[in-house]
Amino acid sequence: MAKSTKKRGLTKRDPLISRAKKTLKPKKPNQARSEAAHPPRPAPPLAIGPAAAVLDRLYSVVMSRRDADPALSHSARLLSRGTGKVAQKFGEEAVECLIEGVAGNHDGVVAESADVLYHLLVLWVSAGVTPQEVWDELKRREGISGIAEKASRAKDLPIAFGLETTKIP
Repeated sequence: MAKSTKKRGLTKRDPLISRAKKTLKPKKPNQARSEAAHPPRPAPPLAIGPAAAVLDRLYSVVMSRRDADPALSHSARLLSRGTGKVAQKFGEEAVECLIEGVAGNHDGVVAESADVLYHLLVLWVSAGVTPQEVWDELKRREGISGIAEKASRAKDLPIAFGLETTKIP
């Protein structure tokens, strides 16, 4: 788990904090209001560019460690424990990321997000999921309202369980 500034004993007067504040550029008041009213639409998540390439390379490394010695490779050790334990570890990392987010610890969220992504890729390898399958699903959902997408899944769920209603109890 990433260490927060509180755990490290850093204060606002600490040189690291001071340096970080100097590198941050404050937004102009009009710019902040404009962004709040009309936030820019983000690029499709990981659909193109270097971010996807980094994750694809990391996935390849984890794949290559499937049959490695668990004493020499953390990925091999995780994978040797089975999908249930891999999923549990992913969940633990996700909770640590949430804790850092709730605490407002930017650096902690960054560090824990990297852990979450790594453990997600280990879970994909363990479950036989490829990055391309996930990228394709994200592309399929692109441009679909999150509310509409969730509503469509909610209607299909009772039917999948053989229920004669479209309402979820």
